[in-house]
Amino acid sequence: MDTAMLYALRDPLGIPAHPVIFLILGVATWALHIAAVHVLLGSSFLAIRGAFSGDDHWRRLASAMVNTAKVAISVAIVVGVAPLLFVQVIYDPFWYTSNVLSAWWVIGFIFILIVATLALFIFYAMNYELRTKKTRCPGSMIVAILLFLVVGFIMHALSVQMLEPDKWLEWYAPNGVIDASGRSIHAYNPWRFAFFIALSLPVIGIWLFGYRRYLQGAGEEDQDYLDFIKRLGTRLGAIGTAISLVLLVIWMRGLPGDISDFATGPWPIAAAVALIIAAAYPLVLGRRLDQGLWGYTPILVATVAMIVVAAMREAIRWVTLFGVHGYNPLDYKIVMDWYSTGLFFITFGVLGGSVVAYLLTVAWQAGQTQGTYTPSRAVNRMGTVSIVLLVLWVAQYFGFGLWTAYA
Repeated sequence: MDTAMLYALRDPLGIPAHPVIFLILGVATWALHIAAVHVLLGSSFLAIRGAFSGDDHWRRLASAMVNTAKVAISVAIVVGVAPLLFVQVIYDPFWYTSNVLSAWWVIGFIFILIVATLALFIFYAMNYELRTKKTRCPGSMIVAILLFLVVGFIMHALSVQMLEPDKWLEWYAPNGVIDASGRSIHAYNPWRFAFFIALSLPVIGIWLFGYRRYLQGAGEEDQDYLDFIKRLGTRLGAIGTAISLVLLVIWMRGLPGDISDFATGPWPIAAAVALIIAAAYPLVLGRRLDQGLWGYTPILVATVAMIVVAAMREAIRWVTLFGVHGYNPLDYKIVMDWYSTGLFFITFGVLGGSVVAYLLTVAWQAGQTQGTYTPSRAVNRMGTVSIVLLVLWVAQYFGFGLWTAYA
């Protein structure tokens, strides 16, 4: 497609801040989103694996992983909104066109995700005491996992389609006949999709090290179970990383000719090195895994690795849209809006930080308490402050809206 046409498809009103801000936030929030997705897929897989096992350790782990998946789906959905918004801001000609071309699947995405989430919660509700009782309705978890993969594939296809504007007309009017149904998936890359899905294995493996350290802090006495988690986490980290690296190589070797040089550039190498470091890091720590906060640092290192992977993904989009099609998101018209920009950072840093800090504090202290947990006055105050900030945020949101509309 002609570059001038791509620029013509931009929002004539411009964007409210410099494009670099949206690029950076897009990478950072997508990394957090995909990490939550990996925890969701990994914990769901371990849950169903343990649900079919008669081993006490596996069944106990399955019970814990069901609870993890229950939280991870919420985090994945909420955090996933941010990168979706950022890509719409500076890549709107590509993202909206891709969505229109496969509109049926875009709409279906919501319904499929709802069904998948309900299936997950059905399994959770029917197996609340999975550790000690017989597994009930395991099919619901299997359905949930399969549907999670379907919604992931839909987003994958939309992301691939936006990178091929030269084929849009052919997809919209094959053989000169307009097809406005939006019922087709027009492009996908199985190796790219498989790479991102395979990352759920090393990610959940590393997550298990944090889970293990959490149990240790709570005074866990079953050393055999702790050793089981450590062995499983190490195995998943090593095997999952190896599989992911093979898929990364295959994906890179299959890149289109006009960006084939990317495969031997710094970004794929940086991503591979980051993944290897994340998998090897728990082994390097050795006995420090059982000391203080060291046991949680593998999760931090894995998060950094996911940011590097996210940056590589964005670099591929950049070299494709700018290098091949001549579209430069950095020259988007800027109409600075200090209110919306400031509101985002305040919401993310102040309100979000306050709420997350409160929830993490409660979760941490509850896990370190034998018997019934009673929050301290300081913790209760943190919760109160979070609620007050949320009320103030809602008030200013509607207040500013009404002032804008009627003042």
